Amino acid sequence: MSVAEEFAGLYGAAPDGVWAAPGRVNLIGEYTDFNDGFVLPLALPHTAVAAVSRRDDGVLRLHSADVPGGIVSLDVAALAPGVAPAAHGADWAAYPAGVAWALREAGHPVGGADVHVASTVPTGAGLSSSAALEVVTAVALDELYGLGLSRPELARLAQHAENAFVGVPCGVMDQMASACAAEGHALFLDTCDLSYRQVPFDLDAVGLRLLVVDTRVKHALGDGAYAERRAGCEAGARALGVRTLRELSYVQLPAALARLTDGTIRRYVRHVVSDNERVRRTIELLDAGEVRAVGPVLTEGHVSLRDDLRVSCAELDLAVSAANAAGALGARMTGGGFGGSAVVLAEASGPRGADEVAAAVEKAFARAGAAAPRIFEAVPSAGARRL
Repeated sequence: MSVAEEFAGLYGAAPDGVWAAPGRVNLIGEYTDFNDGFVLPLALPHTAVAAVSRRDDGVLRLHSADVPGGIVSLDVAALAPGVAPAAHGADWAAYPAGVAWALREAGHPVGGADVHVASTVPTGAGLSSSAALEVVTAVALDELYGLGLSRPELARLAQHAENAFVGVPCGVMDQMASACAAEGHALFLDTCDLSYRQVPFDLDAVGLRLLVVDTRVKHALGDGAYAERRAGCEAGARALGVRTLRELSYVQLPAALARLTDGTIRRYVRHVVSDNERVRRTIELLDAGEVRAVGPVLTEGHVSLRDDLRVSCAELDLAVSAANAAGALGARMTGGGFGGSAVVLAEASGPRGADEVAAAVEKAFARAGAAAPRIFEAVPSAGARRL
């Protein structure tokens, strides 16, 4: 049964429309977005699909095909941070409800809606299932209420919903990737001003594949660690007299590190500034057609995330080391860390090709007594759209 048919069964009428927004995987540039830095994500074929109809009575009704429970009914005018749908036993509903709240707070005349959503974006894998849910809600409400907002504007509002309503201090990369990505491309995003460029990323044409290794683990150590590192980066910027770490060039990094007395903050600053440089190097390589040379940059980024930012874990390190030992061109953890996923750049075929690399990773996890990872190909896909 389609999402539209499920909607009709729930609400008694066909939806006004059906929209989709993808999850994303980040090729390079981690923990840089909240420092106004550079990132290079791409949209996945996995999407959150929402059937939505406008209501004019101020009632927001939400239902998920993926989460047990009935319809969550909310008063749009009463939505506010701290008054979350969790009180209705539906934590997931905070994401679409937060978008409605953020749109209204920004002065846009959004009333109620009936929403039914189904998602194929893996949850807990660091692939932005929450951003997909926010963005699909945002583009649907934008169209149904004739708001005429740009995709970057909708991404900013979706980010604000997650920051202020849900209470997660994320940067804007996830929402921008979900809203603005293009099929067959990676999104080179400057998170300072939200300017972006679609970078051709046709791996088939050069005989390569990009794999996602979902470790299927999430360690409790990650709870609060993202916020702690964001605070540490902000402290580093203050100590160096800059607004954000984006203002530090890679050339300036050694002198900046020498001025920092706190070892933890020094590590965080080194990672952010060097990862901005890795994004720039990756773009230069892609523009020059040197796609295979991106592999070592990915591995270098993993070492920085592991050693300087310290957000990796045993399973992510195992995925990266096993992939590289089996002949991958490069690999790194992606996302917030402490579990979640890694990306692996590999040859499409041959004795050291993607299938062999994937098999080697699976064997390494089995030998280590770890849960079997979920491995799939990351195909650069389209951003949010009406179906």
